[in-house]
Amino acid sequence: MKRVLVISYYWPPSGGSGVQRWVKFAKYLPEEGWQVVVYTPSNPQMPALDESLCAEVADVEVVRREIFEPYALHERLFGKSKKKAPQVNLVDAGKKSWKERLAMWVRGNFFIPDPKCLWVEPSVRFLKKYLQEHPVDAIVSTGPPHSMHLIARRLSKATGLPWVADFRDPWTRIFYFKHLSLGFCAARRHRLLEQKVLTDATEIVAVSPRVQQEFEQMTSTPVSLITNGYDPEDFQGTVQPDGYFNITHTGLFARDGIPSLLWKVLAEKRRSDALFAEKFRLRLLGKTDQEVLDEIRAAGLEDALVNLGYQDHAQAVYEQRNATLLLLPLRKEPEYKSVLPGKLFEYLGARRPILGVGDADGAMADVIRETRAGVVIDWTDQEAMAAYVDKIWQAFLQGESPSSGDISRYSRRATAAAMARLLDKIQK
Repeated sequence: MKRVLVISYYWPPSGGSGVQRWVKFAKYLPEEGWQVVVYTPSNPQMPALDESLCAEVADVEVVRREIFEPYALHERLFGKSKKKAPQVNLVDAGKKSWKERLAMWVRGNFFIPDPKCLWVEPSVRFLKKYLQEHPVDAIVSTGPPHSMHLIARRLSKATGLPWVADFRDPWTRIFYFKHLSLGFCAARRHRLLEQKVLTDATEIVAVSPRVQQEFEQMTSTPVSLITNGYDPEDFQGTVQPDGYFNITHTGLFARDGIPSLLWKVLAEKRRSDALFAEKFRLRLLGKTDQEVLDEIRAAGLEDALVNLGYQDHAQAVYEQRNATLLLLPLRKEPEYKSVLPGKLFEYLGARRPILGVGDADGAMADVIRETRAGVVIDWTDQEAMAAYVDKIWQAFLQGESPSSGDISRYSRRATAAAMARLLDKIQK
């Protein structure tokens, strides 16, 4: 069996969206002839803790090395806010305190491409020695954080091993890049490093067709498309319906993606339909910004809100399957038109209708149309939102659930097979 070294900042027991992609690749790549060896920090900053993921990769060889985290120094200097709830994404266009602005300026201009950059040099030194005794056939780096690509680039140059740079998100074209308070020199450094990675990698992988096209305009290196996916094994077993009309959102719910008009639609329908008011529940599972909760309460929906907070992946999947309607609002950033959120594919696996709120001609809308899994409605189209909620409500009353089309190409086995074909190709 061939061996691939995967350089990833996120690995179980770390939870959250960043870890799912390579946990599932590691689970299914051995079926395609590739054994995964993971290099990851022993002491990372975890967005969440999810011990349930460990069982899926119990047989994976994992090499852990200590990393110095500047965020720990930041907390010692500025302290943790006891008044404010943790924010889903610290880098956005929202209002910030002077401490937050200062921290962002330091982060953007002194830690390039990200605060994990101090791990690059010691990791390269260690891995060059490690690979002499534990050889592999290929290297994969997955980012962000994009410092993982810098480790792989130097390691590939030192060893001659082929290298795949797997971009779960773009680099300088990601929505929050413009919010990093970068000076001219820092922005130039980001673009220079990005170009070096795109030029020197054996192959680039993008998770969205539109991001693939953007990378193809920036480099002559081959760029492959391997999307995220859903694992059919996660969706086995039965779900006992609770009898409620559940509009459910799982994962991160950020303040720059609040579907304000949808709250208005739901509030008006509750006032006009007593049965809907009795049956409706708005279920949130995951980290949610306080501003989202404030708007829900201001709309008069607080008594229908079930805020479960962060739960492990298995519980998130159960909630998705228990939903009557799955809610997927995008961030109100122009760059998000190219994004395919990871939760989209798990929503597909749940086989429940999806209400996307965002660009109706964006990448997510393309997939939802292709799979006939729901609709994507513009943030400003209140009438269309009301009509779709009514449609799903009527189906609920009749004991029906709208069916979706073929989603097999997005199964984790299918995406792992695509990754294996790519790894096989770069061996030739």
